[in-house]
Amino acid sequence: MKNPLFSMTSRRVLTLAAMTVLTFVSLHAQQTGPTPFPDPKDEAAWKGTGPIRVMGWMNDNRNYFWTQRDAKQGAVVFVGDSLIGNWDLAKVKTAQSFPHLKNVANRGIGGDVSRGVLFRFQEDVLDLHPEAVVMLIGTNDLSAKAPVDGIISNINAILDLAQAQNPNMPVILCKIPPRKSPVAPVDAGEVLKLNDEIASIAQNRKNVTIFDTYTLFANADGGPDPVNYKKDLMHPSDDGYAKMAEGLGKVFEQLSLK
Repeated sequence: MKNPLFSMTSRRVLTLAAMTVLTFVSLHAQQTGPTPFPDPKDEAAWKGTGPIRVMGWMNDNRNYFWTQRDAKQGAVVFVGDSLIGNWDLAKVKTAQSFPHLKNVANRGIGGDVSRGVLFRFQEDVLDLHPEAVVMLIGTNDLSAKAPVDGIISNINAILDLAQAQNPNMPVILCKIPPRKSPVAPVDAGEVLKLNDEIASIAQNRKNVTIFDTYTLFANADGGPDPVNYKKDLMHPSDDGYAKMAEGLGKVFEQLSLK
């Protein structure tokens, strides 16, 4: 004999579950652009720790990224600040630097910090279901005097998101290159400290590979080699990006990325 109360309760649960799914699908279908950045003054609205930066062009960049979501599905996704973003302004752009890869997406935004990448990582990167991710972030955190442990905490939170979506997805985590900009200086000792902590992340994460951008861009004294930089000694030159392409190309080959 059926239990009328149980049947009624079951129907209510199923109805509520169906309504929840439909609501989610409806909201997703209605979304026509990226989730706006929270108010920079509203500390509680931001995950992570450390400096928050929201500038006009960041919204423009993310709006453009949104228009490319379908075309960039399954891409190798590069994410970070201007050190990544400006690659698409170089003589040989990001995708052109890796002609053997089927699809490449550049999701770098000038001025971004680790907390910004943490906020936008799901929509700008993970929603593309990337084949792999290359991340270079942290130099702007240092110029804002953020503590190294906070930067590392944000990077780990980003990697947690990646692992939760796809535990087998390769992530190439780049060390911070040296810089010597009087406009936005960083402490050389803090760069070394941050890079040591970045290197240690790979010890506990099986799918994280460290790419030593620091050694690639440094001269014999550990400072920025002018050949690899524009005049500001902060942003890579065309030669600098060519070196990154050569080095990362070897990493991609080792990881069998195509």
